[in-house]
Amino acid sequence: MKQALISARRAYKHDDVPIGAVIVRGGKVIARGENMVQKKKNPTLHAEIVAINRACKKLGTKFLDDCDIYVSLEPCAMCATAISFARIQNVFFAATDEKGGGITSNARVYDTDKHLWLPAVRQLPEFADESAELLRDFFKKFRKNKEVKQ
Repeated sequence: MKQALISARRAYKHDDVPIGAVIVRGGKVIARGENMVQKKKNPTLHAEIVAINRACKKLGTKFLDDCDIYVSLEPCAMCATAISFARIQNVFFAATDEKGGGITSNARVYDTDKHLWLPAVRQLPEFADESAELLRDFFKKFRKNKEVKQ
């Protein structure tokens, strides 16, 4: 999770929402991703999607069923579904996302039995405060810059 938080800080540096993801296989990091929505002007480039794409490319496969993903914030519905389609074994996340969360909050996409693949999910609350603080700082800075531009 510490590596996911490092990726989140990288996203912050290029003015993207600070969310990071790391995919691990056999205890070894095989791919990292940070939000690149603003940097690449693409609304689908969430940290999880970036990490999944990199992991699939590195492994030469479309399924990551022997992999785990660590994310600094609860994945949204789009990312939760992509995680399921990629057949990732375990999802670990730091902070919950009451507005945009797709697993334990809001959309709860895994609460149905209509999935081809259902990963195990676990929150790692010991990292929640660090992740939430990074997000608060980002949005505080974002709102301040928005006021200055008006």
